[in-house]
Amino acid sequence: MFEDTITLPAHGTALFPGLRLDAYSLDLPERSGQQFGDRASHRAFDAILAQWRRRARAEGHDPLGSDPDPDRAALDGALAGPPRAAGLVQATIEDYAGALAQVVRRFLLLPDWQGTQRVVVGGGLRASHVGEVAIGRAAALLRTAEAGVRMGPIRHHPDEAGLIGAAHLIPRPQLESCDAVLTADLGGTSFRAGVVLPRLGVAADLRAAGVWRSRIWRHAEDPRADRASSLGRLAGMLGDLAGEAAAAGIALAPVVAVGVPGVLDAEGRLLRGAENLPGDWQAETFRLAPALARLLPLEGGGHPAVLLHNDAVAQGLSEAPFAREVSRWGVLTIGTGLGNARFTNLPRR
Repeated sequence: MFEDTITLPAHGTALFPGLRLDAYSLDLPERSGQQFGDRASHRAFDAILAQWRRRARAEGHDPLGSDPDPDRAALDGALAGPPRAAGLVQATIEDYAGALAQVVRRFLLLPDWQGTQRVVVGGGLRASHVGEVAIGRAAALLRTAEAGVRMGPIRHHPDEAGLIGAAHLIPRPQLESCDAVLTADLGGTSFRAGVVLPRLGVAADLRAAGVWRSRIWRHAEDPRADRASSLGRLAGMLGDLAGEAAAAGIALAPVVAVGVPGVLDAEGRLLRGAENLPGDWQAETFRLAPALARLLPLEGGGHPAVLLHNDAVAQGLSEAPFAREVSRWGVLTIGTGLGNARFTNLPRR
């Protein structure tokens, strides 16, 4: 089988061309047992919004109406809408931005994050205008505090950043021998899979890479989802995409790259941080890479190799070609929790 005939980097590798991963998925524990980083999760944003809405209702009127859980599009509309609704959303942004800036400053105190010059922010919240404004406001607070770091949203849409970044995991010989790669991004509420075009002929550092086709499955909306059915659903999305690529004459690399939440070891075992995936993905005997590979037959026989890394690392890798002017930089991903990774640029060979 193909996965037995190719030398791949270890799962969770720390070295990439011109780049070193210094740390990822670091904890910021508090005395309460909670994580300080959770103050900047999307749940924290929702909690701040709920608090402001309770205050408004106590005064007689909630300008956001009766919807108990407005989505980001609704909040974007409110921000551009009547003054009371816009003011409530803006107040939420202000409080959340303050919390995000505090979290960044706490990360900068960690030994592995000291000297960080830039932080890019990805994850679901970044996809909305409200999220972008919150990131911009937090960046302004950091500048005012002279924290010595610049912050902004990740360049790619968060639905695509993890897929594009995962392509950076594929060894260069395999990238050069194909037209595209299959990648996946496993999140706490949804799975994404995509066909990524590296476009090495346009830019050898993958700055021109883009998603050709993608699929999404929101497992958080399926109460029956467990590990086996979720793994099958992921394999089905990847298989469908492989079929579409073949029909279009696109040659895929026989290596699939997958971003996963939390910490993993060199053998690909998920050690911690995968609690929001459906089922037990951290079981001692479970290995995601071979389990997924067995469900993905190659057209000529055998199975592809599957390469794993942390999902925040994958999102960060999508930004790597655009971060060469600084030495040390990090990424935060605002989702169910707060993902994080810190990188150091190295000389390119």
